[in-house]
Amino acid sequence: MHDFVHLHVHTTYSLLDGQCAIKPLVKRARTLGMKALAVTDHGNLFALKAFYDECRSKKGYDDLPPIKPILGCEAYVTTSGDYRSRSKEEKRRHLILLAKNLTGYHNLVRLLSEAWINGFYHTARIDHTLLEKHHEGLICSAACIAGEVAHAIDIGRLDEAERVAKWYKDLFGDDFYLEAMLHKSVKTNIPGVAIDDHRKLYARQVEVVKGMVEIGKRLDIPVIATNDVHFLDAADDPSHDLLLCLSTQKKISDDSRMIYTGEEWFKDGDAMAALFPEHPEFLANTVALAEKVEAYQLDSDPIMPKFPIPASFGTEEAYARTYDEAALREQFNTEDKPNNFERLGGYDKVLRIKFEADYLASLVWEGVKRRWGDPIPKEVAERVQFELDTVRTMGFPGYFLIVHDYIAAARSMGVWVGPGRGSAAGSALAYAIGITNVDPIKYDLLFERFLNPDRISMPDIDVDFDDAGRGRVLEYVTQKYGQDHVAHIVTFGQMAAKSAIKDVGRAMEYPLADTNKLASYVPDTPKITFKAAMSATDKHGEPNKDYSPDLVAAFKDETTFTDSANHVHTIKELMDYAARLEGCIRQPGIHACGILISRDPLMDTLPVMPTPEESLLCTQYDGHFVEPVGLLKMDFLGLKTLTVEKECVALIKKFRGVDLNPDDIPDDDAETYKLFGRGETTGLFQFESDGMKKYLMELQPERLPDLVAMNALYRPGPLAYIPTFIARKQGREPIKYDHPLMEKYLKDTYGVTVYQEQVMLLSRLLGGFTRGMSDKLRKAMGKKQLAVMEELKVKFVDGCLANPAFRIGEWKDEKKARALIDKIWDDWKAFASYAFNKSHAVCYAWVAYQTGYMKAHFPAEFMCAQISSEIGNFDKLPGFVAEADAMGLEVKPPDVNRAYARFSPVEGEHAIVYGLAGVKGVGEAAAEAIVAEREKNGPYKGLMDFCTRLAGAAVVNKRVLENLIRCGAFDALAAALPGFHRARYFNNIEFALKRASARGRERASGQMDMFGMLAPGEDESDAELADCPPWPQAQGFKDERDLCGIYLTGHPLGAYGKVLGSLSTFSPASPPEIPMMLEVNAERPLRQPVRLAGMLKACTVRMGKPKPKREKGKDVKDAFGNVVMLPPEPWAVLLLDDGGDTEMEALCFAKTFAKYKEWLPGEVDQPVLVCGELSHRTDRDTHEETPEIQFIAREVYRLSDGLRRFSQALHVTMNYDDPDLLKKGAALKGLAATWPGKVKVVIDLVWANGARAEIESGVEGVELTPEFLTALNRLQKNEPYALATVKDIFLEPPEPKPWERRR
Repeated sequence: MHDFVHLHVHTTYSLLDGQCAIKPLVKRARTLGMKALAVTDHGNLFALKAFYDECRSKKGYDDLPPIKPILGCEAYVTTSGDYRSRSKEEKRRHLILLAKNLTGYHNLVRLLSEAWINGFYHTARIDHTLLEKHHEGLICSAACIAGEVAHAIDIGRLDEAERVAKWYKDLFGDDFYLEAMLHKSVKTNIPGVAIDDHRKLYARQVEVVKGMVEIGKRLDIPVIATNDVHFLDAADDPSHDLLLCLSTQKKISDDSRMIYTGEEWFKDGDAMAALFPEHPEFLANTVALAEKVEAYQLDSDPIMPKFPIPASFGTEEAYARTYDEAALREQFNTEDKPNNFERLGGYDKVLRIKFEADYLASLVWEGVKRRWGDPIPKEVAERVQFELDTVRTMGFPGYFLIVHDYIAAARSMGVWVGPGRGSAAGSALAYAIGITNVDPIKYDLLFERFLNPDRISMPDIDVDFDDAGRGRVLEYVTQKYGQDHVAHIVTFGQMAAKSAIKDVGRAMEYPLADTNKLASYVPDTPKITFKAAMSATDKHGEPNKDYSPDLVAAFKDETTFTDSANHVHTIKELMDYAARLEGCIRQPGIHACGILISRDPLMDTLPVMPTPEESLLCTQYDGHFVEPVGLLKMDFLGLKTLTVEKECVALIKKFRGVDLNPDDIPDDDAETYKLFGRGETTGLFQFESDGMKKYLMELQPERLPDLVAMNALYRPGPLAYIPTFIARKQGREPIKYDHPLMEKYLKDTYGVTVYQEQVMLLSRLLGGFTRGMSDKLRKAMGKKQLAVMEELKVKFVDGCLANPAFRIGEWKDEKKARALIDKIWDDWKAFASYAFNKSHAVCYAWVAYQTGYMKAHFPAEFMCAQISSEIGNFDKLPGFVAEADAMGLEVKPPDVNRAYARFSPVEGEHAIVYGLAGVKGVGEAAAEAIVAEREKNGPYKGLMDFCTRLAGAAVVNKRVLENLIRCGAFDALAAALPGFHRARYFNNIEFALKRASARGRERASGQMDMFGMLAPGEDESDAELADCPPWPQAQGFKDERDLCGIYLTGHPLGAYGKVLGSLSTFSPASPPEIPMMLEVNAERPLRQPVRLAGMLKACTVRMGKPKPKREKGKDVKDAFGNVVMLPPEPWAVLLLDDGGDTEMEALCFAKTFAKYKEWLPGEVDQPVLVCGELSHRTDRDTHEETPEIQFIAREVYRLSDGLRRFSQALHVTMNYDDPDLLKKGAALKGLAATWPGKVKVVIDLVWANGARAEIESGVEGVELTPEFLTALNRLQKNEPYALATVKDIFLEPPEPKPWERRR
């Protein structure tokens, strides 16, 4: 095979353009025997470190030798001459840049970082000036037909091409190459226009190659053969075609879409030689170029930022005079690490570590005295000294100083910091200096779980901050270490299996519902792949719980479908394309919490780019590759629970006058544990799921270890052990230990092994393991490293047998001792599949306990803080309001005279008031302005007073005022003034604002009339506001729902409560009654006619499938014999809420929906009446009936219309002995006169002996409006009334069934 090296290759990191995944790409090159391979993605370096590592890796390659990685990029060079310009006329030409050596790599990083930071305009761009500055160590080639040289040749400007080539030759010397590329397409199953374009492209490429050869001879520039690789195999072309459809948002049926030639695949040397038979040197030049590329190392030891130590402690220079090399060697070289001094980098670096370690120790011992008292307990002193020694000899004191510093800064800025997260909570050192806030000794948390002295790895401390404060801490760190030293970490969104099916289905125009069904065959397991879901066994040979036989069948399904261009496809094709696109990179994102802090400018180490809408930079390498290159990664997490705690504490102080510090609350509060035991944990961090509530009610926790264990157990795997844990805690099952020694570490969890730390501690106690060995065991078990486990088992067996404390009683017998050791070991192996980090569980259980304490003792303040944390999030608000209601807290409407910007308790009442900032369209600034003015000058007296006093606040504009009035924030003012209501205030907004503006101008100019001498606002009266009719009640409810996310003053169905039961003929809240209404009849399925009144929660419109046009029972065909297809018709799924907690879907198919489509979608959140039929759903595949019930809509009415149409009479019950009988009768006539209509009113008179009689009410008829029914509810109070309705379910005759038509 001809020797050849691919030097122009696009991976999947050429977003939605390249399809080559890194590992298969490298494997193909190594399999073909290629000595080197380049990666040149479009305008970015995203793939370089992953590609570099894969080329050098031995894992998975058997005997295939490593391949030389050539790190490069296809850069964009602007024609404007200035990469910072933003000219619409500019063009961007392509250029291949390859790193020849480490200097070239660093220059490539600088070029592409600068291109992103200052040169991004549609794409990241560079220019010639930037190239001149950063060209050293780079190899350059002229790229494809879109390159500068090739473009000039293509347009017939050979002289210009030669000029440009000479410029590059002068800059790069012998490291500049011209590029030859030929793509002779053989594709025929594409639009004719694309075939013609491909033919023309090939002709142009031929001419360009000729020009390249000619210029190469003239200027002595070698030409290399490339293929602009975008996918791995020729068979990938159709799936790559679909990838381009996704990139350009086109359908596969669109003839005008971008279509590649199909030749852009990874060809071997022979295939490339066949393209250029007259120019074998083209291939030879690629090999020669690759040989120029030097081997260099990207990985680095940790590059720790220098933490500025106060001069009052000392200086590095003074330390240098005190400690010579011999002294430092003695301190840092240990028996088990005799070469540690050299590993840490020699004298200068070790001296710095010593300096930092001593300063850290000074801080730690001060903190130890604060935490544990003075004198320091011996156990604590030994533990802390061990940790300090470990941190010093591993070289990480600077890390702890940096974390301690920004946590201390956060607290000084009023930012709330979590008690800890993950294994860092196992460090007594971290607890002493305030990095964590959970005592690791008290809870048996292990330092070596965090930092193993036998395994050199970077420490990793994750820190939780309150949401709002996280940004302030990042700003502090950026200012301290420098803007170019701090960055976010990039992430890459991939096409997962489900999304690949949906994307491909959309591009191929497969019906949406069918596409979603195919996608549903992929299990919901996170990161599941097609391969994993289609294998009957997992990687350990066990039955695969994610196996999907439906998915396997879909990959074999030859069922056809057509797109809008009448191209025929099969489901098998769709699935195959989806599988080929699985894993393709879709877009870059930002790691939720990962932050880098660098000693040197980040651009010296790795490529960076801007972060959208932030000043902080972002890496171009993802989190897997930033630490290997030496950078320090820290996790800054925003935790909403801390925001809730912070706000709750502030509310407690404001409304109760109590200073509460959650860190100081007792951990044995009975009321808090009772709250957990009642399952009232909505809003409590990690304890709010329904399943967790159920187990908490069974457990009845009484101490923090119970919550810690539940936090660890409530997750897949260990969930099965919860019943045993509960039974033992409750005494229903005896607590057993395999060996008496084990009680020491299993007592807290009632003999159930829950934590990794328990195994680590027991391995030491029973088998004499060292700290490092116990952590090695934890890791080996968790990762199922069988060889390591076998090695450790031998040591464990030997250790147990040699342990006198283990060899007691029956276990003095070696055979029995070995049997017990085997049992313990086997139990641990099984446990490893679900073992959890106790440090993590303790921290989060403590956070949950803190919030539980607040909820138990300060319920109103807690719920206000909880709801305010989601202010404006109308999806979550109803759940929180329901929880408040369950706690007996009334949620009152927003009120300009009692509400604050955020939700707040109502003084003297068991209630909370809706925050003004939570009203849609109001916002924090306007709400704060309203509250500030009220607190300064007293309550508002009316609309005129409000507008006058806030006339200077630009944030309180007309829209804000409109929304406040509509949602009821002025209702309390209106209630105090007869004749005032929302409509009157709303209709006078213009008048009030103009009047207020005029008064403001008068005051500003000093033109005060006699009234102006009064106090501000005294002359502003609402009496002059023009009167108008009030809005319908339904309008007020709708406004509240639209602007506040919930109904506040009532529910649209509230007034209808006593008549809904008469109108609806069944209740979805009573499932047993529905099957009883139906009889399954295979020949003629029974459809039970029903009516259901309720709120229309959603109207989801969907498109049906195209259907053949039929006449006289036959398909209609066009002149070419093709079946004429009718366009798809819309239909809808109606989601109905019966006013309780029950929802039901009604299917409104095309013929029915056609009658209501003009108004029905606009009735969401309004009461409706649906008349239809209940039946058993038919399985689409088997055509057999299922037990599942479906509700098919036939008629739909607004509820007010439905009442008018279906009602016959309103029966009002009155008591004959009621002394107010006549007065009530007269009141009823008054109501009827106010709301006249056609529904007959009958009085059901009831005597004390139970006798009843219907009498004429004297009322001609009423209109059953919500207002009338509300007034009737007030009149009747506890006495009933009922509605008599027509017997017919439908007002329109239903279409005859097929068997009825035959008659």
